[in-house]
Amino acid sequence: MKLFSATMLLLLLISAQVGAETPTGETEEQSNRTIVTRYLLMDTSGRTVTDRDFKDRFQLIAFGYTYCPDVCPTTLAEMSLVMKRLGELAEQLQPIFITVDPERDTPAKLNQYTDFFHPKIIGLTGSPALVRRVADNFKVRYERYYAPGADPKHYSIDHSAGMYLLGPSGKFVTKFAYATPVSQLTEKIRTIIESMAPLPTARQP
Repeated sequence: MKLFSATMLLLLLISAQVGAETPTGETEEQSNRTIVTRYLLMDTSGRTVTDRDFKDRFQLIAFGYTYCPDVCPTTLAEMSLVMKRLGELAEQLQPIFITVDPERDTPAKLNQYTDFFHPKIIGLTGSPALVRRVADNFKVRYERYYAPGADPKHYSIDHSAGMYLLGPSGKFVTKFAYATPVSQLTEKIRTIIESMAPLPTARQP
């Protein structure tokens, strides 16, 4: 897999444009209200991972695939910058990348891809049926596209963009639109983490 240079990542961030729309006939607000945050997938080491495994942390989740030419590397580059800018608060945030292309995104490839952007990003995969179920729960649309006459293995995937923030309880907090400036992402996440952080336990006399 060809790695991206720092210059290319910067260009991707600068040139990012608004991503996919919500399904026809449903506003984004309506779609967000019906998001189900449950998932049961596998990380790149073969360990089963669910939404309940991060009860002490917030989760920042993005969907995509490693062959994605622009949206996914831009999103993970933003995710990496958010982690860096949060400083110590980043310890309370778990970044996650869920592939919508489990047939081609092997655990090894997924691990190499996410690790390039940030070592804390966890790549998750599963059977096509499980991935589809999780995507449906999060209202994520994706569909394969084949170029006429091309090798059937060489396809692209059109998919919903953006990032989902879950709270320590695993409940949906908010969705960030694709190409939201990193400065805004960081400050919104910082504010949410600080406002939802548990109060310190009072000392006994």
